[in-house]
Formats: sequence, C-alpha cells, structure tokens
Amino acid sequence: MSGTGEQVAADLSLTSLAFLAAVGGVTGLALHWGRGWRDAPPPEPRDRSGPRQEPPRTITAAVVADVAADGLSAELPCRHPALEQPVPQPAPTTRHRVPVTAVKVPAVTAVFWLIKLLTTGTGEAAADGAALANLPVAVAVTGVGLVAALWWQLRADRFHPGRYWTAVTMVAVFGTMVADGPHVLLGLPYTVTAGLAAAALAVVFAVWHRVEGTLDVHSINTRRRELLYWAAVLTTFALGTALGDLAAVVWHLGFAGSIVLFGVAIVVPWMGWARFGLSPVVAFWAAYVLTRPLGASVADWLGKPAELAGGLGLGDGPVAVTGLALIAVLVGTTARRVTR
Repeated sequence: MSGTGEQVAADLSLTSLAFLAAVGGVTGLALHWGRGWRDAPPPEPRDRSGPRQEPPRTITAAVVADVAADGLSAELPCRHPALEQPVPQPAPTTRHRVPVTAVKVPAVTAVFWLIKLLTTGTGEAAADGAALANLPVAVAVTGVGLVAALWWQLRADRFHPGRYWTAVTMVAVFGTMVADGPHVLLGLPYTVTAGLAAAALAVVFAVWHRVEGTLDVHSINTRRRELLYWAAVLTTFALGTALGDLAAVVWHLGFAGSIVLFGVAIVVPWMGWARFGLSPVVAFWAAYVLTRPLGASVADWLGKPAELAGGLGLGDGPVAVTGLALIAVLVGTTARRVTR
C-alpha cells in the first residue's frame, strides 16, 4: 500500500472509531445517566377566571352570612353534620398543564421528509468535497461540529427547527466520512457492513424499547429518550450508507438506478401504513433508513462525473451549497410557523 493509501486508511480508522464511540457514548448516557434524571413536577395551573376566589363556603356558613346580612340576631340551632357539606362552586378556568419537556423532534410531514432528503444529499456532497481537499482536517472540523450541534440540540427545552436540523445535517456530513470505513479499511464486503449496521440498529432499538416501552418519535420528551433517538439516527445513517453502496457498487445499478430503486422502496412503508395497517413506528423508521441512500444517490448523480457510475458532473461543491441553501429556506419557513 502506498503512503497515501496508508494515510487514508489511518484517517478512516480514526473516524470509524469516533463514529462507533459516538453511538456507544450516546447509548451509554441514556442507559446509565438517564436513570437518575427525573422530570420536575409540572407548574401549578394559573387561574384565568379573574380575581382570586374565596374558599368554598359550607351550607351552615352560608346561612350565618345571610342571617347577618338581614340584620337578624336570633340564635341559630346547633349545626347538623349533614349540613356541613361544601357549596358547589363553579370550576375556575385554568390553563392546560404542559409537559415539563416538550417534544424535541418535528412533526412527520411532507416538509420533514423533504428536508431529511436534502440533509442526506448535502452531507454526501459536502463530505466528499471536503475529504478531497484535506481528509484529516475535514474529519476534525466536522467531528467538533457534530458534538457542538448535538450539545446545542440537547440544551433545548422544546423543538427548535434550527437546532434540530443543524444536528441532523452534521450527522450526515460526519457520518459520510466514516460510514465506508469498515469496507475501505478492513476490506469487508458491503453485504457484511450492511448486516453489521442492521445489527447495531437492532441493538439500539432493543435497548430503547426495553427501557422506554416505545420507539415512537412523538414521545421524545425526556432526555433519555432523546439520547436514544440520536443513537438510532446515527446507526440508521450507517445502515442507509451500506445499502446505498451495496446497490451502486455490488449490484452495478449506478447512481440513476439507485435513485429508482430507493425511490420505489421508500414508498413501500408509506403504502403499508396507509393501506394495509402497518405500524406507523415501523413505517417511519423504515422510511428514515431509506432516505439516506436515496438522498446520497441523487447528490452523487448530480455531482460526480459521468465516468463514475453515470453522474452529471456538476461538482460536489455546487451541489452542497445548493442543498444548504434549500435547507435554510425550508427550516426558516418551518421556524416561522412554529413561533406563531
């Protein structure tokens, strides 16, 4: 192996270890530290009905007050226990109690899937372009960016479009640089890397379901669930990358053929959910995995040269910049809707 090849292998080794450490670290935090985190009690509801109301009066107290108001001084008979019942009072209008931590992920809409596809394609183009310039520097910069983006997201107390999609984009960029590590560094076939990624995702899902009882993304309202969610996102990215490489390289479909394959495949879970009663949780995660090879195939088809699996040759840089601009527009639109 030449000196350049050895350097690339060493870089991929370090980035692959960093990727595995990220997945393991996030899962470990969720398992161990998450057990000690407890939600604080929700705030008391605020009375929106006007001035503060007096305590409820009993029937006896009401009679005494009425007698005093009429100016009568006659002595009342002894109190009877049956009369010592609270006078029914109208229930005050109160504000609905909100959870201490609101849901931290966006609603699953068409815009969600469009932005997700753009992040995978942009991550593919940006990572490939940066790696050609200087792989070690690119890995260091994107690794720090990933940690910073996840830290920023975890500090939020509710869903913030900018924070969430920044974290997803950094996962896409950094993950692209390390997802091919097992194949390039260890020489493992893509079928094996896909199987390993699927096994890792199964472990994350098993742990998540065991400790939380659900894999529903609409329940991401605690710190532990959010950590498990991001561990799943990291591993779905690895699995999607392996599937994309398997289709383009092993099955010789090229970029255009891969787009057709995964474009059809991503419709299957939606049809299963809409027409045949497939679990929405299963449908969501199946489609989530498939967004990675679909978006990356589109980016490669646009950016790579024709001699490389039939690309259009527009360049990784222009594709990445265009993708970032589209993501910024869609996220900005979503943020304005959320703040209304």
